[in-house]
Amino acid sequence: MARMLSIAVLFLFLTLLLLPENHATITEAPSPQPQTTPANQPSYGAREGSLKPQECGPRCTERCSKTAYKKPCMFFCQKCCAKCLCVPPGTYGNKQLCPCYNNWKTKRGGPKCP
Repeated sequence: MARMLSIAVLFLFLTLLLLPENHATITEAPSPQPQTTPANQPSYGAREGSLKPQECGPRCTERCSKTAYKKPCMFFCQKCCAKCLCVPPGTYGNKQLCPCYNNWKTKRGGPKCP
């Protein structure tokens, strides 16, 4: 019995010794580069707090211009603009330019702002 136990331990030891070693390498992710806005879209209003409340309407009209759901888009865009005083440029995306607009979530965790 002892002989079989020692053979099993020796077999296990040799198996672990002869297995190829896996070396994981850790590399750093590249640092994010600041994104530039296209020439036809000014950066004014795309930074948090850079708009005046009365400027939200035209910005939201532009933001919601291509959606099929204009009424809810305008409602939530204006609500978000009133709180954050910014609207990302373009009709979609670019939310990283306005963290408040990007990070405001619904109760379910989805994006509140269009």
